[in-house]
Amino acid sequence: MTPLAAAANENLAEISNYLIYSSMAVYTLAFLAHIAEWVFGSRSKVGRTAAALTATAAAGAPAVQVRTKGGGTAVLDKPKVVTRSAAGTRDVPDGPGAAGGTVQGDLYGRIAISLTALGFLIEAGGVVARAMSVQRAPWGNMYEFSITFSTVAVGAYLALLALKKNVRWLGLILVTSVLLDLGIAVKVLYTDSDQLVPALDSYWLYIHVSTAIFCGAVFYIGAAGTALYLFRDSYERHLEQGRTPGRFRTSVMERLPSAASLDKFAYRINAAVFPLWTFTIIAGAIWAGDAWGRYWGWDPKEVWSFVTWVAYACYLHARATAGWKGRKAAYLALFAFACWIWNYYGVNMVLNGLHSYSGV
Repeated sequence: MTPLAAAANENLAEISNYLIYSSMAVYTLAFLAHIAEWVFGSRSKVGRTAAALTATAAAGAPAVQVRTKGGGTAVLDKPKVVTRSAAGTRDVPDGPGAAGGTVQGDLYGRIAISLTALGFLIEAGGVVARAMSVQRAPWGNMYEFSITFSTVAVGAYLALLALKKNVRWLGLILVTSVLLDLGIAVKVLYTDSDQLVPALDSYWLYIHVSTAIFCGAVFYIGAAGTALYLFRDSYERHLEQGRTPGRFRTSVMERLPSAASLDKFAYRINAAVFPLWTFTIIAGAIWAGDAWGRYWGWDPKEVWSFVTWVAYACYLHARATAGWKGRKAAYLALFAFACWIWNYYGVNMVLNGLHSYSGV
């Protein structure tokens, strides 16, 4: 490489670092906007509105008034939105969302989404600049994997919003975890731009690692939905038992989708990406055959990839089994994602194996 080319690559690496830090600043603003969305959408208004609608319906009064073609008015009962998943679950309407149905809360929520989209574009620019600086796919070490992982996670979230899915409640959790991921990446995992070791220098890098990143990002979204399902389910159980939760807990839980909706959301996300995770493991085995002359050698990374696959397979099977639906299946889903996280951080940083060259 000529000195001029080396200097250009170094400049691109600096630009990448600048963009990653800039995206963190924008994500921080999005985090604050999401906080404002939840705060200004609470003030017990959710509970007051729900109570008022319940009292109105109980009194037999109409909840919706419409104008007819003849110029008069007609009244309609306010429709109740009910979601169902498995047999035996509660019929509970979804909450109004993080904004709590308030105009001010919704305004801050829209600002947060706009800032999240801006942060995504800046971070994606940082990933592209990193790729240009090393002249390869930016997935050769843990730092590059981490910045790409968070970019894909945010991109998947924004794609769900663009498809009109009710996932804005995920925004605060997503931005918080992305900031944590990027903070670890730039402070702990950062390595200078460098070329790949020979074993990684293959077109399988684009196939195997890209699918692994995408699967992990989508599994993360499913895990977030599962965790919130457990909180919401516990809240609904308390209400069924006649207990009165605290004001803060009520304000937060009443704005989330019902436990049945969250359970269905998490299941669909995990079920949709599981076949791709299966392909990821198969692609890794084929790559191992090309690089090391064997398809499977029980390397720690290979073992924990398989353990993760088994855990998600058990979850999907449990989700379709009557006795394991609900909370038991949710615990399995969180265990499966914990296996994925350990496979990334723990195996790379604690255990030694053929994949240790991807270290920090």
